[in-house]
This record gives sequence, C-alpha cells and structure tokens, in this order.
Amino acid sequence: MVSETRGATDVLSRARTWLDTLDGSLFGLCVASVAVAFVAGLLQVSFGAYSMTILEAWQAVFDPKVWFSVQAWQSFFFGAELPELPKRTLIVWNIRMPRVIVAVLAGMCLAVSGAIFQAVTRNELASPFILGVSSGAGLTVLLTLVLFSSLAPFLPLFAAVGGSIAFLLVYMIAWQGGTSPVRLVLAGVIVNMVFTSLQRGLFFFADDLGVVQSALAWITGSLTGVGWEEFRIAVIPTLAATLLALAGARQLNLLLLGEETASSLGMSVERVRFMLSAVAILAASTAISVAGIIGFFGLVVPHIVRLIVGSDYRRLLIGCVFVGPALMVVADVGARLALSPAQVPVGVVTGVVGGPYFLYLMRRQEQMGEI
Repeated sequence: MVSETRGATDVLSRARTWLDTLDGSLFGLCVASVAVAFVAGLLQVSFGAYSMTILEAWQAVFDPKVWFSVQAWQSFFFGAELPELPKRTLIVWNIRMPRVIVAVLAGMCLAVSGAIFQAVTRNELASPFILGVSSGAGLTVLLTLVLFSSLAPFLPLFAAVGGSIAFLLVYMIAWQGGTSPVRLVLAGVIVNMVFTSLQRGLFFFADDLGVVQSALAWITGSLTGVGWEEFRIAVIPTLAATLLALAGARQLNLLLLGEETASSLGMSVERVRFMLSAVAILAASTAISVAGIIGFFGLVVPHIVRLIVGSDYRRLLIGCVFVGPALMVVADVGARLALSPAQVPVGVVTGVVGGPYFLYLMRRQEQMGEI
C-alpha cells in the first residue's frame, strides 16, 4: 500500500513538473505554431493541377464523408480501399493532405533530433546534418533505392542503420579516453564528407534514368509525391522518438551543465549521451527515409525555440515538437509556390535559409562546445 501511494505520488510529481514548464511564452509559441501550420497546410492543399479555391479546399478538408467514415481512416492508416468520395475531397485527402502530414512528421523529427544533438555535444552548431547522421542514413536509403528497390518498405530501418553507423564512426574518431563537443563536430564533418562522396558514386551504378531522377530529388530533400504510405512508414517511429526525447529532457539538462557536474550528480555521462544520441538518430533517420536529406533544419529550429522559451529542455523540446512541423509546412509551401508551376525541393529552401544562419552562429560563437 505504501509503495503504491509512493508510486502515485511520483507520477503526480512528474506531471506537476511538466505542467510547471507550460508558461505563457511556451503556450503562445505552441498556439501560434498550430495556427501557422494550419494556414500553411490549407494553402498547400489549395494548389495543384486541379485548381480549387481556398474555400473549396476548406470544404474538402472538413468533408464529413471523410471524418465520419471508418473505411476512409482505415485506408489512410492501414492501406485499405478508399470509399466513394467527391472528386475534390478525393484529391485533397488522397493526394495533397498526405504531403502536409508527412511534412509535419518530418519537421517534428528533425527539430527534436537537432535539439538532442546540440545538448549531447554541448555545441549549438551541431545537427544531424553536421554530425554525419544525415549522410549516413542517406547513403543506406540511396543504396536501397538504386540497387534494392524491392526493399523500399524497410527504408526507416535501413536509414536508422546507416545513421547509427555514421554516428558510431564519429564516436570512434572523436574518442580519446572520452569525447568532447568540438571533437564530435569535427569528426562529424569528416564522416559527412566521406558518406556524401559515396552517395554521389552510387549514381554510376543506376541504369534507370527515372531512379536517378527520383534519387536526385531525394538527396536534395523533397516532399513531392509523398502519400499515405510514407505516413504509415514514419508515424510510429516519430511518436516513439518524440516520447523518448521528452522522457530524457532532465538528462539533457544535466548534460548542458558539463561532464564533470553531470558525473558528480550520479549520471553515467557516456552511457546517457550514447542512448540519447540513439533517439536523435531514430528521429533523423525517420525524417530522411520519407523526405530525403533536408539540410540545416535541425540546426535552425532549436535556436528559434531557444530564443523564445529558453534553454530548459523540458520546454525546448515541447517547443520543437510544435515549431518544427509549422516551419516545415511553411518551407514546403514556399518551395511549391516560389517558381510555380515548377516545384523546388524543400531542401533547397532550408539550405538557402540555414546556410547563412549557420555562418552567423559560427561567427558569433566565441568558444566552440558551449551553448
């Protein structure tokens, strides 16, 4: 009885701790992000080869024939046959809506992954792209697309394996009786260059021009043509990585205090760093498997959130969960409409914005390895 009471008290204490993090700035950021994602998503589903007004798109999005149809949701989540739907509703829900939802999942994954890596390395220049995880995951996904296309349903698994191998190599290169933030980043740059070169070399083994074109679009990061299949691939790993990241918020805060302080508080620093890195790799690999290599996104989003809610990872991660999807949907809308009717890969947009921001951070940072 005493143990049960103590367990209930611990649960309530943890819940109260999380509720204490929901201050006005974080709540306002979350609400604003949901509004931005909703408006951008509505714009996204309004444009395409089949033209419709925003009002018609709105009506299609909220069509009761979808919302109250068990068969429709079984189709979206499990791949069952679609029911009979009006033409506009069918176009919006079967072609355009999945692109918005996959953008939400990819944005959430990359933002959470970038935030974790910045804490693990104690370096605000860190991200899945900088640490070589993106290029490692990208190599295995590209290898699957070019040489083993029949294994495409297992892309998240292969991406996670590739990202893990890349990060293990980074760890091995950076290890000298332990790791340091600056050595991890420098090792990540080296591994990223090697894996990127191997990606380009794979194109010489592709005989099908269509495969080459799709692989090129994937390398630059693109949400063009994604559907409910990509949603089904990404949704479970995304939820798992996000929940694990939120559960590790306290450990991430301790890592920010420095290795000596964290160790003095009883933390096994290298073990925790490795486990949290695995969560970040899972999140980044999931995004890469469905959206390609979208550079700098995981670098920029945590900084935007940090400027608004501060460096406490209990709040920072929640902010990333909301801001990441909003900015990814906005970036994808910009990529689609910037040179309409031609579509620019979303990775180009994030690279154009993220590259200068990375340079700004690098010049501003006086001492590498500190946030």
